[in-house]
Amino acid sequence: MKMSMRTQKKLIPYLFILPAFILFCVFMVYPLIKGLQISFYNWSVMPNNPSTFVGWDNYTRAFTDKIVGVAFKNTITYVLITVPGQMILAMLLAVLIHSVTKGKVFFRTIYYIPVVTSWVIVSLLFRYLFQSPHGVINYFLVDLFHLTKEAVPFLQQANTAMIPIMGLGIWKGIGWSMIIYLAALSTIPHELSEAAAIDGANAWQRFWKITLPLVSPTVLFTLVMLLIGGFNVFISVYLITNGGPMQQTEVYLSYLYHQTFGYLDFGYGAALSFMLAFLIVAASGLQMKFLRRPQELM
Repeated sequence: MKMSMRTQKKLIPYLFILPAFILFCVFMVYPLIKGLQISFYNWSVMPNNPSTFVGWDNYTRAFTDKIVGVAFKNTITYVLITVPGQMILAMLLAVLIHSVTKGKVFFRTIYYIPVVTSWVIVSLLFRYLFQSPHGVINYFLVDLFHLTKEAVPFLQQANTAMIPIMGLGIWKGIGWSMIIYLAALSTIPHELSEAAAIDGANAWQRFWKITLPLVSPTVLFTLVMLLIGGFNVFISVYLITNGGPMQQTEVYLSYLYHQTFGYLDFGYGAALSFMLAFLIVAASGLQMKFLRRPQELM
């Protein structure tokens, strides 16, 4: 009560921040610290069975685990295909929608609908579409267009089982990047494009020399966000293939999930999660470095 008015004004913001900060520490900071501790133990969930300290064994085990290699390879493949696919198609849609004079809201809504659909529902839908031999895709391939004589067992072969997973990732993510690109395109002055057109530049040259350099920070932002999302792919894999056949479609998070909750190997699962976190933090650091570059017209 004896505090000066100036001191009270300084303390009031901290009092408003305090409840959220407490919740953040309880539900975010503490679980992270506890998870880091678990990663150095052969952790037991049974109260009468003590956990054994194993040091770095869980981390070194990951480098010799063949399925980790398979899962990491599948994750990288998923990222390399879905991220460019989403970015290119989203930019194409954004440029086309930005150029139309009527119906912008309608087209934005139509292409954004997949983003807000449930991952569970669309994953099960894609699983049904690619079923063999009576899935919709095989109906088109065999019965309608006669491109193959027999139904393709998409979900039973390791080399084809990732096709529906990657197709779903691209289809569901285009709308998110498209909305961000549309916002960036709306900030570009029309005078620049009009001046370039007067000088004889065609549509492709205007896009490559003017539009793309000016939206490059937005492109880099979506790139890193999609990279993070790609490394965290899980639900579609779990529901479409569950890592099969023979664990050949495991991705990093699906394998982490199976080890943690399937085999109750919480120490190994925690170690895998922190290794993934390190990769994501490194990617975010690269993003911050590149986004600081000034915009320059090509």
